[in-house]
Amino acid sequence: MPAHLPDPGRLRELLRPGVRVWLEPKAGAQRKTRFQVWLVEKDRTLVSLNTRLPNLLVQEALVQGSLPEFSQYTDWKQEQSIGASRLDFFLESADETCWLEVKSVTLVENGLGLFPDAPTERGRRHLSELSKIRQSGARAVAFFVVQRQDAHSVAANRRTDPKFADALKTAYRCGVELIAYNCAVTSTSAAIDRRIPVIVE
Repeated sequence: MPAHLPDPGRLRELLRPGVRVWLEPKAGAQRKTRFQVWLVEKDRTLVSLNTRLPNLLVQEALVQGSLPEFSQYTDWKQEQSIGASRLDFFLESADETCWLEVKSVTLVENGLGLFPDAPTERGRRHLSELSKIRQSGARAVAFFVVQRQDAHSVAANRRTDPKFADALKTAYRCGVELIAYNCAVTSTSAAIDRRIPVIVE
């Protein structure tokens, strides 16, 4: 049964023969598949495979004011261009601006969330842009949303993308803030849950 998967990652550790997945029927003359994959079960943990969800969850949290790290901002915009990149959020207060880029994490090994699960030139470019922003004096944040609840920390996946790992270390040294939250995921809902540390090698 063919189904569309809205995740460009490799997902080798998650999508294996015999795993349980959650599908949603989809209709439309332009669709090539009749179903969409949203969730997979891994070690009795539900994992969201919707790469758009982290941005939606962060947007919802900004509206509700439920992220204390950003409670001081009175205005924000999505998908703003700067340099050669387009970053997810631009936040403003009376005396401060903040650029925020969201990254989706689905791979967890022994409680450690790893990003990326496939090499990402775009991700490296975003970190480089955030470093330049921070050096110019504005606040810059890389925000990792782990789309599952079993991660206790997040780190760069050096095995898969050593260049991204190096870029993350450089960004951190430049003063880019690294924030991560895991998510409470059920078969019918997902929500940002609790903050966990980002480990930089």
